[in-house]
Amino acid sequence: MSDDFTPILDGFVWSVGALCRAVADALQARFNPVVVRGELSGFSRATSGHCYFSLKDASGQLRCAMFKRAAVLMTVVPRDGELVEVRGRLGVYEPRGDLQLIVDSLCRCGQGHLFDEFLQRKARLEAQGLLDAARKRPLPKRPRAIGVVTSLGAAALHDVVSVLQRRVPHIPVLLAAASVQGNSAPCELVDALLKLYLLTQTGVALEADLMPKSRRTKTHHAPIDVILLVRGGGSLEDLWAFNDEALARVIAQSPVPIVSGVGHETDFTIADFVADVRAPTPTAAAELAAASPRQNELDLLALAERHITVAIERQLQRHAQRLDDVAQRLGRPSHRLMVQRMRLAVSAKALQTSCTHALQAQAQRLRRIADQLPLALNAGVQIHKQRLDRAALRLSLLDPSLVLARGYAWLSDAQGHTVSSCLQTHTGQVLTATLGDGTVDMTVNSSSSWSGPSGSPSCP
Repeated sequence: MSDDFTPILDGFVWSVGALCRAVADALQARFNPVVVRGELSGFSRATSGHCYFSLKDASGQLRCAMFKRAAVLMTVVPRDGELVEVRGRLGVYEPRGDLQLIVDSLCRCGQGHLFDEFLQRKARLEAQGLLDAARKRPLPKRPRAIGVVTSLGAAALHDVVSVLQRRVPHIPVLLAAASVQGNSAPCELVDALLKLYLLTQTGVALEADLMPKSRRTKTHHAPIDVILLVRGGGSLEDLWAFNDEALARVIAQSPVPIVSGVGHETDFTIADFVADVRAPTPTAAAELAAASPRQNELDLLALAERHITVAIERQLQRHAQRLDDVAQRLGRPSHRLMVQRMRLAVSAKALQTSCTHALQAQAQRLRRIADQLPLALNAGVQIHKQRLDRAALRLSLLDPSLVLARGYAWLSDAQGHTVSSCLQTHTGQVLTATLGDGTVDMTVNSSSSWSGPSGSPSCP
């Protein structure tokens, strides 16, 4: 053990987690809430919706986290390099022991108004169709002359000229100088573009040429086929001239394609959206406009190779997935046989259960019918007996003997024919009278008939 290490024997020994929590509590009590200003760096949004980034300045850096509930309230998307102000709470991320700021709100510093104006102008131009992708034109593969609009003192001019002279020294480069920053910059940029538009026709006098003096054309030049609008990086205020609406409309009226190379790769201006091609930097703009034919063909071949490679890989992946799917569905024959046997056993069990339930249901139905049959038969017999009794009663009421018992008689002749009218009788005729308790033979002495309600006889 070294001499400068003294073990703590009597003092309190912290666990790591407990110490982190104690520090977090101390920060909460001493600082929170806090407002911090710094440069945004490493901004990223996780799939969970949480955002992570760092704030830094010349003397320090602070890790920050903005959870989803606060991130969804942001009206703009932060970009690296922006100066922002955040409001939140200092704490300790215990799993790593890192100091971090939990951000509740974020806003830009000094750029809020300008950025809102930028969005409004972009929306107006987009509604008018100036930002439509359909109106974008491809760059010429072999430009006859290249126009450049930028400031004479800009570092971007040196970069553009160096690239053009190295890659296409045979192509004339025509410069229209203009301020790229300040109140007068939009008007100067418009004038410079209009001058180059005149130079897109043959036979027009040359105003400026960046090529060496020995290669300059004195009075005529080849027509300009592409124009580069370039400027170096800067803040939103520095690049504001390229957000001018009048400049955007002039760019949209260009007779030849325009390449906008304004600022750095993370900078965007309205000129970038209206131009036919947006380059991330002025140097990239020059490279796009000065691609040599051989390099173009090589780039096309490389692009075709990448496309073919990607297509082959996709086909291989698709067939591999199909093979995996077929192999998974096919499996081993014994396994499939076992599966089928299991399915057959399940089906047999289900069939047996179904048949058993059906037989039980039919047996219960037969038992119910057997229980109900005697009652039904008895009820039927009683109904028929009652009908028979009623019929017997009605029949008994029609018995002639009952009529004869009341004093009436039934007359018949010697042949047994019923005599119901005096017209059927004659004097001396022998008739038989059937009474309620026997018969009486009688001879007709005379007869008379009753013909009307008066009761007077109508015949002898």
